[in-house]
Amino acid sequence: MQKIILAPDSFKGTMRSIEICRIMKREAQKAFPGCEILSIPVADGGEGTVESMLAAAGGRRVRVTVQGPRSEPVESFYGRLPGGKRAVIEMAAAAGLPMVKGCEDPTVTTTYGVGMLMQHAVRKGAREILLGLGGSCTNDGGCGAAAALGVRFLDKKGNAFVPCGGTLEKIARIDPEPARQALAGVRIRLMCDVDNPLYGEHGAAFVFGPQKGADPAMVRRLDRGLRHLGRLLEPLCPGISQMPGAGAAGGMGAGMCALLGAELVSGIDGVLDTVGFEELLEGCDMVFTGEGRIDGQSLRGKVIFGVCRRASARGVPVCAVVGDALDRELGEAAARGLCAVFTTNRRAVPWKEARKTAKTDLTHTVRSIFAFAAALGK
Repeated sequence: MQKIILAPDSFKGTMRSIEICRIMKREAQKAFPGCEILSIPVADGGEGTVESMLAAAGGRRVRVTVQGPRSEPVESFYGRLPGGKRAVIEMAAAAGLPMVKGCEDPTVTTTYGVGMLMQHAVRKGAREILLGLGGSCTNDGGCGAAAALGVRFLDKKGNAFVPCGGTLEKIARIDPEPARQALAGVRIRLMCDVDNPLYGEHGAAFVFGPQKGADPAMVRRLDRGLRHLGRLLEPLCPGISQMPGAGAAGGMGAGMCALLGAELVSGIDGVLDTVGFEELLEGCDMVFTGEGRIDGQSLRGKVIFGVCRRASARGVPVCAVVGDALDRELGEAAARGLCAVFTTNRRAVPWKEARKTAKTDLTHTVRSIFAFAAALGK
């Protein structure tokens, strides 16, 4: 092989995508000395997104002090990609669930700090922002971030305030123009891998609220707030409340799209677009991807299918290395351009056992794959 691309997702609970790329690359170099190996570690928009994007595209981490989820000062960061015109932000860096461990309360937490990160990036010259919506502790519909960027939220008396999950129903009027003017010419893309609407039984509050500390009564209160917000957003962006992904990150998907003109993209598409994946496929012999488990979800916009869709269009074969695989899904996977699937669970043991030796098992699996390919003269 003369050129290989590595584009795996993380193996949830065992290995980060960066670690997987490192192991794959080390074994590929042994089997194919002199081979060009490109690593594109993939993150889904949650914690680790900035690290993965910087590893894949280059650039540097920018440290900023912002307002945390409970309005306290926190040290945060974002990624500045080569050229300085693009920034990568993970909302979890300013409004992540681990930041409120022990005091979870989505009625009071805010995304204001996320808006501060976006504002800092724009003031430093960013004209495109890739924002990962994952791992949030908030349910404010993105209103906090929008307020930090200049959107004005007014109550019945005409007083401006920054809404949080528990005060969304107090919004009487929204003026997005100051923020839209400040962000003129800036493209905002939201990395999102959920398709939940803004409210209702499948919406942000009911599905994700309990993970953020909401009891049943609080969930209903949060959902009422999102319904109210949705009514105010509809004139700005018709159909926004039921748009797939509107409920991502406590409704931030809906808020960013309606108030700031952001667009939702799948996590894998955001990564592949940013690194210029189609151009990297030129002269490539094979792409190696993977995730913890290949199943029906893998074939609906997740990492493996996202990679296959683009690689197969260029005639480049794709091989997946996974922790586990459901046999009934493999036929459809092959039809979508996946040429082979290898599992790292060499001893056929439950996940709780397999995760203890995940790195060793991955090493032996990819070593065998590359040795076989080298023996065939590939």
